[in-house]
Amino acid sequence: MSYRAIVVGLGGLGSAALFRLAAELGPGVLGIEQFTLGHHRGASQDHSRIIRLAQHEQQYAALAAPAYKAWDEVEAESGQQIVTRTGGLVIEDRAARRGLASGSRNIEGYTAMFDRYGVGYELLDADELVSRWPQFRVGGAEQALYQADSGIVDAGRANAVHVALARAHGAEVRANTPVRAIRPDGEGVAVVTDAGTFRADRVVVAADAWTNQVLAETGVALPLTVIREQVTYYATPHLAEFAPSRFPVFMWHGRHNFYGFPVYGEVATKLGQHMGGDETTADTRSFEPDPARRERYADFVAAHLPRFGGPELYSKTCLYTVPPDQGFVLDTLPEHPQITVANGAGHAYKFAALIGRLLADLALGHEPAHPIDAFSITRPALTDPDFPRSFHV
Repeated sequence: MSYRAIVVGLGGLGSAALFRLAAELGPGVLGIEQFTLGHHRGASQDHSRIIRLAQHEQQYAALAAPAYKAWDEVEAESGQQIVTRTGGLVIEDRAARRGLASGSRNIEGYTAMFDRYGVGYELLDADELVSRWPQFRVGGAEQALYQADSGIVDAGRANAVHVALARAHGAEVRANTPVRAIRPDGEGVAVVTDAGTFRADRVVVAADAWTNQVLAETGVALPLTVIREQVTYYATPHLAEFAPSRFPVFMWHGRHNFYGFPVYGEVATKLGQHMGGDETTADTRSFEPDPARRERYADFVAAHLPRFGGPELYSKTCLYTVPPDQGFVLDTLPEHPQITVANGAGHAYKFAALIGRLLADLALGHEPAHPIDAFSITRPALTDPDFPRSFHV
């Protein structure tokens, strides 16, 4: 049971890497998933993720436009729509954020990157925001940034499309097959499962919250924090007002950082909070939503988007797996370059189609098509035990 390449973990990043490897190598590529395909135990679940050119850090701004192109390629090959453009808002409540450290996570940080990469945008004050989208209620100190290319990437659909395309190129897929260990084996890798040991020339580990368990026998342990995050769907009765053609995706930077979606996937709107969840582990996490966050969401909706709300359809949890600097990990192991490791730090899905290509490049020894030095596995955030956590919350 030997393969040219094996991908461990078939969530957003792993399924994309499987497709890109199969597209280049053809048969001889294996994808392994410990649960059923499309499971809800990790991070790559649900219908919707925000995709945006709006980035406040250069290392991500450089990848934003190429990510759109990568999704275009997947849609063209599959004939399936994955990205829905709705336009997108970044709204900064400057009164609520007064005194809070934000670094570049503010309107000026986003516009600086837009200007650097030649992206068009609009700046709106509070009155202009409400005039254009009367669904919002504001206090007057808000400033908004609108970018027309923002929208929704359908995570569950995209994962399934990537797996289907990989199979079309000859890849084999094994679900419900936990990987117990990966072991460097000469210039290759042994991948140990309950179904047997598979050998590969190259392995990509995209195991998210299970990364350190999978890597244990390589001698590598990354300083990753697993956080339980949460979203709520509201069965709004005002469907037309929150249709994707009439209401954009948004991020609201105030005392808390919320993000929201128009009606998509469910007959409901969706609200989440970026970061702020309880620390947990992949195997001990609870699936029960946090009532304090439910109440916090409801208070935000009542104050700023009253018609967005309605009866709660459901709330659900997912996992973020985050390095101390909240940056991606996209690199090969220094001592075992035949093993490539990916971690999306809880904010990678918008880039998943592109990251799949970058991981294939790394695994096959090609120069990555776009700059990823910032995501090195040897950077201080991952090697210095005294490196402070600096999460954007």
